Amino acid sequence: MTYKIIGDSCLDLTKELKQDPHFQMIPLTLMIEDKTIIDDETFNQKEFIRLVKESEDYPKTACPSPEMFKEAYHCDAENIFVVTLSGPLSGSYNSAVLAKSLYEEEYGPKNICVINSESASSGELNIALHIRDLCEQGLSFEEIEKEANAYRDRMNTYFVVETLDTLKKNGRLTGLSAFIATALNIKPVMSAEGGQIIKLDQARGINKALKRMVEIVFRDNEKTEEKRLVISHVNAPERAEQVKEMLYSQGKFKEVVITDTAGVSTVYANDGGIIVAL
Repeated sequence: MTYKIIGDSCLDLTKELKQDPHFQMIPLTLMIEDKTIIDDETFNQKEFIRLVKESEDYPKTACPSPEMFKEAYHCDAENIFVVTLSGPLSGSYNSAVLAKSLYEEEYGPKNICVINSESASSGELNIALHIRDLCEQGLSFEEIEKEANAYRDRMNTYFVVETLDTLKKNGRLTGLSAFIATALNIKPVMSAEGGQIIKLDQARGINKALKRMVEIVFRDNEKTEEKRLVISHVNAPERAEQVKEMLYSQGKFKEVVITDTAGVSTVYANDGGIIVAL
């Protein structure tokens, strides 16, 4: 069985996975003031962070077109698995679903499974890696589709960021009560529920917020030694390692994957943000 795993550019692949021909990313578009940036291999994270810090505007994003997904489906792989940003937060999922219909109208039926991650970044990568494992085990397309969705449903995503401004200004905090605590250096511990961002707790200062996130991880998750832990960071490798050590001080995991973010996650998690999925 041949397979391909396609994600939008919030998939946040590691350097090694970017070289794996089984994976492909479809870029979103980033916009800051009069600049348009394609979130592909040319994305320069440090330069983008500098542009954002120097700008009076806030960055925006645009999802890939259905045509971009459709082109990716037109390949030799027998089974296609697509993992997208949370449906309530982005149009990527709808674009990928529409692309499947357009592809089949033109070329006929094909095994294409589109999964709404109900997450982002490390959450998308966690699902994609689970799909890879299932493919390598030789499961059927139908079995993998069922198990991938079940894995999504039992996975948890948590994040701590320096600021919620970009999420708020882009309308990604719909339904979340106003959170204004900048002057007090209060940092929220966030998660996702049904693909929507929710607040779990808060603490004063980023280090205390990360510590609280770790406590919540072990409160919410049993048998962590059977789980893959994925940590993504925005320009903060030392902080990601710190979080890894904090987590390992309280439990064990089947595997730990640490990855830096591409453009979309950099936009919304901002410089220094940490996203954990397991």
